[in-house]
Amino acid sequence: MLSRLYIRNYALIDTLDISFDRGLNIITGETGAGKSIIMGALALILGSRVEGKYFFNQDRKCIIEGYFNIGSYHLQAFFEENDMDYDEETIIRREISVDGKSRAFVNDSPVNLTVLKGLGEQLIDVHSQHATLQINTEAFQLMVIDGIAQNGALKESFSQTFKNYKSKSKALAQLRSSIEAAHAEMDYHQFLFNELEQAGLKTGEQSELEDEQRQLENAEEIKRTLLGATQYLVEQEANALGMVKDALTYLQQAQRYMPTAETIVARLQSVHIELKDIVQEVEALEQGVVLDENRLNIVNERLSLLYTLQKKHRLDQVEELIALRDDIESKIIATSGQEEQLLHLEKEVSLLEKETKIAASELSESRRRVIPQIQQHVEAVLDEVGMPHAQLHIDLQQMQEGLFKESGQDTVQFLFSANKGQELKPIHKVASGGELSRVMLALKSLVAQSTALPTIIFDEIDTGISGEVALKVGEIMHRLAANMQVMAITHLPQIASKGISHFKVYKEDRGDKTQSNIILLSPEQRVIEVAQMLSGSNPGEAALQHAAELIEG
Repeated sequence: MLSRLYIRNYALIDTLDISFDRGLNIITGETGAGKSIIMGALALILGSRVEGKYFFNQDRKCIIEGYFNIGSYHLQAFFEENDMDYDEETIIRREISVDGKSRAFVNDSPVNLTVLKGLGEQLIDVHSQHATLQINTEAFQLMVIDGIAQNGALKESFSQTFKNYKSKSKALAQLRSSIEAAHAEMDYHQFLFNELEQAGLKTGEQSELEDEQRQLENAEEIKRTLLGATQYLVEQEANALGMVKDALTYLQQAQRYMPTAETIVARLQSVHIELKDIVQEVEALEQGVVLDENRLNIVNERLSLLYTLQKKHRLDQVEELIALRDDIESKIIATSGQEEQLLHLEKEVSLLEKETKIAASELSESRRRVIPQIQQHVEAVLDEVGMPHAQLHIDLQQMQEGLFKESGQDTVQFLFSANKGQELKPIHKVASGGELSRVMLALKSLVAQSTALPTIIFDEIDTGISGEVALKVGEIMHRLAANMQVMAITHLPQIASKGISHFKVYKEDRGDKTQSNIILLSPEQRVIEVAQMLSGSNPGEAALQHAAELIEG
């Protein structure tokens, strides 16, 4: 329950600090006194977004705090999941700085609005006069049915199964599309792979062939230069090898008389040996150079094939062609593997579809079982509040075979008739505003009992009702408050008289500013407030006596 609400520097509120009781808390006040401001502040700590800067004092930040007793609400898992400190008296704080930026805290742990809203939904249910618009939405109608049927576990089971089914179905559709696209390209990929495979590509082949091509094309020139080198090295009368040999002979003679020449002799001997090896290698190179037109044609044809493949695939090297061939081969193998994966995924989706059908059927059956209870309860409450001939029929239908949605496999429509002999039609088409408010009160009272909401707030849902009907509405709220905290913002004395605690919102002028405030009325003040609601600002003795009777009754 909401035990305390603290507001500072919000709209027309300078400072407000109010404590609420268990049971039925009544809030009254003239139009424009500030009741909607208090509800707006409460909405902020329940996760609503800040739409503007509403400051009583533009130089100070706004602070709103709500104190909630949550010891019996089993919210420990929610706090752990969102990394917040759990306390049986939980404090939610919202701060809005002067520049409009907002921060939220739960027990001094900073939280985002998603977490704040998720927590707020488990603490308070706000029902306003505008909430009657919800009654025609399928989401609300299913919420009512599921709340009465206590379908939380069934909904969670279906939701998880359906989520898996959707995920796997999406993966199956994508795989089928991928396989279809792959099959369309398979023949082309196979042709490309065969062409590259038949080419017998080898790493480094291109550079070797290009070297061989240059040698074959320039064989005569190479042979001529090698022969020329051989002549200078060994064949001419004055050749390099002979001269080195003669020089070595002279140095060896000098060495006999000059031992220091030994190193030079050794070095020249090495030169002589190296030069002989060079002569042999040059002669071997020259003998290996042949004018082979056939081989040149073979090399040219091979290089032409490589160049053609490179141009076709816009590549520069044989190694890139090899990588392309391997990639195409991988695609071909992957396509073959996809067929096996497809069969496995089809079986998995089929099994999940069956499980989803079972979960949806269980949810549908549970909903169907409580429909008579809902219809009877609503009609009984409506009879109590002055609509004895009202009928509510809940039309629950299953969707087409194999179709599902987030809420299950059901479509639902609330059909309503307010008067005897009137045809049942969708509720929003035939019910007036006052009738919708009473239907909503009946539904909310039933849902609140089944789902054990900690606090429910009725924000001026008394539109369109008065007299005995208003008194009955107040009695229903009073019964609700026996098991939970109820807050009712009302203009009707019949409802106001049913409260355990009665708060009055009022405006007052302080200096050059008008501000809103709220006080807890004493028993005497409460009688006066109800009397004023009955007869105006200056109630007579009869109004005061009537007010006292209403409160005591």
